[in-house]
Amino acid sequence: MRLSNRNKAPVYNFINTVLIMILIFGIIGFFLEKYKFHILGWESSLLIVVPALFLLLFHLAGRQIFEYDSDGEALNFKNRNILQFIKKSVNDEFPKYKLLKYEVVRFFIIKRLYITISSKKNNSNILKYDISFLSNMEVNDLKFSLNKVVKANKEKDNNSRI
Repeated sequence: MRLSNRNKAPVYNFINTVLIMILIFGIIGFFLEKYKFHILGWESSLLIVVPALFLLLFHLAGRQIFEYDSDGEALNFKNRNILQFIKKSVNDEFPKYKLLKYEVVRFFIIKRLYITISSKKNNSNILKYDISFLSNMEVNDLKFSLNKVVKANKEKDNNSRI
């Protein structure tokens, strides 16, 4: 199964650009208010604080682009930001049989995917991905696909122990 929200990248770029423009206009409005108009008083600081807060929330929600591919013998995860210099992109590919479990954690607008895989050295590694910008239907499809892989791995373990 393939899952990707790469086609939404122009929307995320647009939102980011609009938020930056609003912040710039807020800064200009703040200085005009402070040195020329003197109408708002202390509320003029909200012209900077509110847009900066929205821009910060947009980027704190995590990497915007998530791609998942479970076709073949390997699982492939890619997670990147629309602005490449903000956060490093994450690319992981590993065989399906290494997947032990997964967990989706939701905290307000932030969603994270934690994948536990087996390794030779320290028994397991936890990989983290930002899935905040996936829709609920896409998250459910991802869970369904990962459930199939985990279930198949458990059945193989049970058959090999017998």
